[in-house]
Amino acid sequence: MAAAEIGRITTDIPARLDRLPWARWHWLVVIGLGTVWILDGLEVTIVGSMSEALKPDDTGLGMSSFQVGFAGAAYVAGACIGALFFGQLTDRLGRKKLFMVSLGVYTVATVLTAFSMNPAWYFAARFLTGTGIGGEYAAINSAIDELIPAKYRGRVDVAINGSFWLGAVAGSLLTIPLLDPTVIDQAWGWRLAFGLGAVLALGILIVRRHVPESPRWLFIHGREDEAEQIVRDIERTVADESHEELSQTHDTITVRQRRSIGIVLIAKTVFTLYPRRTIVCFSLFVGQAFLYNAFFFTYGDTLSTFLDVKQTGWYLAIFAASNFIGALVLSPLFDSLGRRKMIAGTYIVSGLLLAFTGIILGDLSATTLTLMGAIIFFLASAGASAAYLTASEVFPMETRALCIAFFYAIGTAAGGISGPLLFGWLVDRGASSGDITAIAVGYFIGAALMIGGGIVQAFLGVDAEGKSLESIAQPLTAEDADGSGPGGGGSQKEPVPV
Repeated sequence: MAAAEIGRITTDIPARLDRLPWARWHWLVVIGLGTVWILDGLEVTIVGSMSEALKPDDTGLGMSSFQVGFAGAAYVAGACIGALFFGQLTDRLGRKKLFMVSLGVYTVATVLTAFSMNPAWYFAARFLTGTGIGGEYAAINSAIDELIPAKYRGRVDVAINGSFWLGAVAGSLLTIPLLDPTVIDQAWGWRLAFGLGAVLALGILIVRRHVPESPRWLFIHGREDEAEQIVRDIERTVADESHEELSQTHDTITVRQRRSIGIVLIAKTVFTLYPRRTIVCFSLFVGQAFLYNAFFFTYGDTLSTFLDVKQTGWYLAIFAASNFIGALVLSPLFDSLGRRKMIAGTYIVSGLLLAFTGIILGDLSATTLTLMGAIIFFLASAGASAAYLTASEVFPMETRALCIAFFYAIGTAAGGISGPLLFGWLVDRGASSGDITAIAVGYFIGAALMIGGGIVQAFLGVDAEGKSLESIAQPLTAEDADGSGPGGGGSQKEPVPV
């Protein structure tokens, strides 16, 4: 059951935040919160690039290709569990507490990874690292969408999620000197790579201390005075930085304040009130999770095993750069052309190109395979980033973090854990015969899931561009004109996509 009502409030805070012009203050939010995706990209790429360094018994950990894939699966499994655990705490305890705690967990676990003494230790450390990153996904996407003005929300969210690939580029280039035996002892190179990730995380923690709690979360949880003070500070700062007089707004919302919202009500909201949105989010997350975790976790292993590439860093850097550029270049179109067209288009076209790559896989070199990957993921990265945006904005505010966590965990468990395990097994099987086409089946599965997700989005997606979060999905505690509401005795029918 939901917690007892502690008061009612009519507030204009959401409208005041949405009408703000872009200013330096918003960049503080982007840098303080969004840079965690750089860490995630750094982590995933280091694992992919370090696959060969982890295999020797003397300088590495004596791991097989399957164990490299298993480590990737352990990381993703930790992320799923961390997302669910921290996600429900984010909705109960606040965005800021949890995005500080989850980054702390990541930092400690990354240091433990650098000190791994055997495969079991390495797997456990990767699992804990994933737990911290999973918690970040829920807390960060919630906070960003609740602080960024409505007309910028799509491009900012897609670009921030796409910044994962800045970390991937950094990780790829970082591994080049660290895997060069003439530069550093190979027993220490891969350990230093993980240690540097922890140093970057500490820097982000320092910046993040200055990002405020979400005013939207505060006023719903009975802390309207704090919310009002934060919004006034933001307005004053933005007005000074933009040199603009802020426009007046008269849009208000009335909510029934509660300390917490029961898990039963949250589950009812997701599965009963919004069934179409549930299907959309599940389809998008499964498709992108399988595609990325299957392809990217084992890409370095594929290059070295089948295409005789000794230094995979350059190839991975090119591939990663195309992903970031794609998200950055295409992100404004999610606000102008709209969510439905852009998400469906990027998913379907990238899926078709991936299937074509699988067909011609036996004729590709390391260069041409990387080129095809760059083209495919230029499109796919923008669509995949928008999956997080979709889960964040199409459900009520009280459920936002847990919904992100739920769909991330379910989709990633279905695609992100099975993907690395399947590709690791396919790489090992193909290595015995030297036949790279053994991994083509993984490409075809990923293509089918991406195309399916795009089709679902085309028919059931929500046109959320330029709209306030409260108009896309009314808060559970909001009152309708008749005094009722989704969380207080009324009902809310899911709108038919238009």
